[in-house]
Amino acid sequence: MSSVQSQQEQLSQSDPSPSPNSCSSFELIDMDAGSLYEPVSPHWFYCKIIDSKETWIPFNSEDSQQLEEAYSSGKGCNGRVVPTDGGRYDVHLGERMRYAVYWDELASEVRRCTWFYKGDKDNKYVPYSESFSQVLEETYMLAVTLDEWKKKLESPNREIIILHNPKLMVHYQPVAGSDDWGSTPTEQGRPRTVKRGVENISVDIHCGEPLQIDHLVFVVHGIGPACDLRFRSIVQCVNDFRSVSLNLLQTHFKKAQENQQIGRVEFLPVNWHSPLHSTGVDVDLQRITLPSINRLRHFTNDTILDVFFYNSPTYCQTIVDTVASEMNRIYTLFLQRNPDFKGGVSIAGHSLGSLILFDILTNQKDSLGDIDSEKDSLNIVMDQGDTPTLEEDLKKLQLSEFFDIFEKEKVDKEALALCTDRDLQEIGIPLGPRKKILNYFSTRKNSMGIKRPAPQPASGANIPKESEFCSSSNTRNGDYLDVGIGQVSVKYPRLIYKPEIFFAFGSPIGMFLTVRGLKRIDPNYRFPTCKGFFNIYHPFDPVAYRIEPMVVPGVEFEPMLIPHHKGRKRMHLELREGLTRMSMDLKNNLLGSLRMAWKSFTRAPYPALQASETPEETEAEPESTSEKPSDVNTEETSVAVKEVLPINVGMLNGGQRIDYVLQEKPIESFNEYLFALQSHLCYWESEDTVLLVLKEIYQTQGIFLDQPLQ
Repeated sequence: MSSVQSQQEQLSQSDPSPSPNSCSSFELIDMDAGSLYEPVSPHWFYCKIIDSKETWIPFNSEDSQQLEEAYSSGKGCNGRVVPTDGGRYDVHLGERMRYAVYWDELASEVRRCTWFYKGDKDNKYVPYSESFSQVLEETYMLAVTLDEWKKKLESPNREIIILHNPKLMVHYQPVAGSDDWGSTPTEQGRPRTVKRGVENISVDIHCGEPLQIDHLVFVVHGIGPACDLRFRSIVQCVNDFRSVSLNLLQTHFKKAQENQQIGRVEFLPVNWHSPLHSTGVDVDLQRITLPSINRLRHFTNDTILDVFFYNSPTYCQTIVDTVASEMNRIYTLFLQRNPDFKGGVSIAGHSLGSLILFDILTNQKDSLGDIDSEKDSLNIVMDQGDTPTLEEDLKKLQLSEFFDIFEKEKVDKEALALCTDRDLQEIGIPLGPRKKILNYFSTRKNSMGIKRPAPQPASGANIPKESEFCSSSNTRNGDYLDVGIGQVSVKYPRLIYKPEIFFAFGSPIGMFLTVRGLKRIDPNYRFPTCKGFFNIYHPFDPVAYRIEPMVVPGVEFEPMLIPHHKGRKRMHLELREGLTRMSMDLKNNLLGSLRMAWKSFTRAPYPALQASETPEETEAEPESTSEKPSDVNTEETSVAVKEVLPINVGMLNGGQRIDYVLQEKPIESFNEYLFALQSHLCYWESEDTVLLVLKEIYQTQGIFLDQPLQ
């Protein structure tokens, strides 16, 4: 009997005409009975799987309007493709699916949304299906027109929606197993809020991206599939980088935007990790991996081993081929989809990705021809016109009679530069001519930077010529040993475009060059096809290394400090510099006072008559004493000179500085080790990094910041 009474009480609570007490949890708003019906404004959404949950994300206003126009055009939706998200995705209206254009990604469901209900946990609104939204809209229209509310609808999932009034609509979700007692769906579960129209829900809808693309930047990731502490992919991280750039264009290039001088910079990700690990190497590694600490070993195999893969000639070839072919493919596809694009192209690499790009750039050939490419790659540019042939060199040495021997052995100038004294002896060159030839080519190589290519491997693969701008200090038979850049058995592919600027984020390039035996970079060296090079890093990044000390090894100087995007230096850095300057001043003043006091005690007394007779000496004494305290400031003066005097860091960046360091945040300065890993992954959302990239890119087009940063 008690159970029947409880069911009656529940039925009374679920009565369509709720009492003021029963509906106290809802916000009731008085509505005019004669309110007119207005059609709902639809907005288009797409579904993404985030943290194993479906999340519905709205298209920006421009994309949604284009989708709605295509939907309402009267033409069949089948076969209609609408580009969205700046052309990076295509929406197939007939399929209601969204596909990525430039990279591999799971297709996303697309929905024309008008009615929403609030989710269970995250309080985000979820759109109803298009068919059921149409049923809800028709019911709502009848209720408004006839002023008859408290309408009940049942969804295909047996969920009940009740329209109490235009501002109070609820959704009841059934609880599994409770129907055995005959209870109705309205009394089960917690009611959810129902909203009509996207303007009535809390969701951020962006305005859209400028249609004009001024510059294209390819971004290559580092080790592993995850690029930040949230284990996001390179696509998601580059999306953040692009979003930050759009915001900074509005705040720091406002005048140029108002004058319609600029549009935006497009950043596209390049993924090489997936093709590398799809070669079957993971299966081979799994067979030899120990079963203990499984997660750590899996992380090592999937992430850290990428460094060793790149040092392996076999997998290094796979990596560089993938990176170059992907950039060429995306560039070709981008031009097909943007035929009016007239801007330049730059490349950016994070961590190991920057080393991959560096090796590819150093092994490029200029399209002007082999001779011009050879001149660009010399340490010192040759001024005497065409390079003399081997026959001309032998004639110059008065050794023309030995040319037939070299021709018979198929020895050209490059091969001769690799020959040792024993090699020449074996082909029948006497001692005297041998010494002349070796001395001539050794002197010519050291004075003009003629490169010595690496020997061909047994497999006969084409080997890239060694980098000409670096050499080790080791000697053999009086000759410097050139050490090649990259793997000697790797054939580096050619890019179909010339990058304008190369940006390296948290890059280990300097360390890898040093490990390969390279001591310094010749100041006159520059990339064959790329004009600019910026090495950007966080001061606590454990993977980053500098480049400039390899160009100017004998001078100690600080890297360029990247200005804060708000146009000032961080407060804690200014305070630190102020305290350092104050302590230096106190130290110098104290040492100067002690020096003067010591001299006054140790100085012998002068007779008054002598002092009066030599006034010139007394006048000269203060001058000497005033000069000596300046010795105390020698260290400070040298530091000031380092900061003021311009430093020649070579032509790798067109004569500009190469190393640029970010300003650490105040909380990061408390413990460098605690934020070390985070510092290596901070570049994707760093406004300072993005602003430097934008500033350098637009400077090549003659467009500058609204206000120069201090």
